[in-house]
Parts: sequence; C-alpha cells; structure tokens
Amino acid sequence: MVHAASEDEPTPFVRDVLMPGGPGHVPRIAPAACRFRLRIAASSVHRWGVFAAEDIPARRRVIEYTGQRIGLREAWRRRLRPQLYLFRCSARRLIDGGIGGSGAEFINHGCTPNLVARFDHRRVFLSSLRAIAAGEELLLDYQVRGDIEPIPCACGAPACRGYLNAPG
Repeated sequence: MVHAASEDEPTPFVRDVLMPGGPGHVPRIAPAACRFRLRIAASSVHRWGVFAAEDIPARRRVIEYTGQRIGLREAWRRRLRPQLYLFRCSARRLIDGGIGGSGAEFINHGCTPNLVARFDHRRVFLSSLRAIAAGEELLLDYQVRGDIEPIPCACGAPACRGYLNAPG
C-alpha cells in the first residue's frame, strides 16, 4: 500500500528545502569544520550568532562554510525560505548552508568585520582579519551585490554603512 501525503504533511520540497533554518531549527557548529572552538548564541545583530569560545589569532582559518552546492535557478527557487543561508562562490554557483551547513551560516553581517572569505579550489574558508577575543561575535561583511533593494544593516558598528549591500 502506498502512503499518500496528508494535507498536514509538508511536501519533500517544503520539508527539505524551505524549512531548514526555520523557527524550529536548532543551530549547531560542526566541529570537523572548525579550527577553533566556537559557540552559537543569541545575537544582538540578528537572531543567532557565532562567537569565539577561545582567542583566535589574526590571519587564521576559523571555519569552513559548508552546505549543499546549488546553481542560480535553484537559489531563485529557495528565495521563499524565511531565512537564507546562501554563499555565492562564483557567478553561477552557491553554497546553501541551510542544508548540511557547518554552523558558519549563522555568522552575521558586520560593516567592520573580523572575518573574510577565502576560496581554496571549491571550498570556502572564513579567516580572521585580526585577533579575535574569546566571547567576541564573529562578523563577515556580506557585500550583497546585484540589482536588489538595499537591505538594512543592524550591526551597530560606529562605521556602519546602513546596508548589507556592497558599497558603491
């Protein structure tokens, strides 16, 4: 007998693609993707944030951004998700941290970041720009590009530019 999906059950697309990172998601850090101890906690910037659980020296790989590799068409389809964890790797490829992410998807935007993205073949590593003290929130300048409306920033930095979008 074939089990038909009831009206209360989400479709596979909704369950596997739209729900990751939603209200019931419990954020976690994948230890195998980290070079330093990190923790996830509530953030004053936005929802959850990633915090250093130990001092991190400057110019060190901190965490790898992992997740499902997708193309532009699939990224467009996933735009319906309430929280997006998409990292653009090239003009046509993205990593969706909401599916199989390392925890790096919870790193918030900051106009004065302490991390920068470095690409190593097909992998993305977030590296420290300066020494980061234990307890400090990890921040990455998202530099959102493209023909989209400005996205307001809530980083609170003295030099905040007001938007997640790239300057200029």
